[in-house]
Amino acid sequence: MLDIRLYMLQRISALIMAPLTLGHIAVMIYAIQGGLTTAEILGRTQGSVLWFSFYGTFVIAASVHAAIGLRVILSEMVTLPRFALSVFTWGSCLILLFMGARAVSAVTML
Repeated sequence: MLDIRLYMLQRISALIMAPLTLGHIAVMIYAIQGGLTTAEILGRTQGSVLWFSFYGTFVIAASVHAAIGLRVILSEMVTLPRFALSVFTWGSCLILLFMGARAVSAVTML
């Protein structure tokens, strides 16, 4: 039952990430073609609830998606008890969330 839930959770996180990835790429293309500097980009993103929500959602979805994917890879390579896999999954998810949250806060400064 857990495997089905993780499978569905990974697919849902992929559905969330797909439009966010396209949005991120579109913003990067706009920024590069517009010749925006790093200072100009940060000037537009700092203090913005919209960018905080956009990239915060992206970080959450990517962290969940990656942690489940790493769990699957680890379980295929090494025989571990479910508890160890769960600890690894939660640990990797929390590390990714922490690193992503730091990046989002650095860009949006909320």
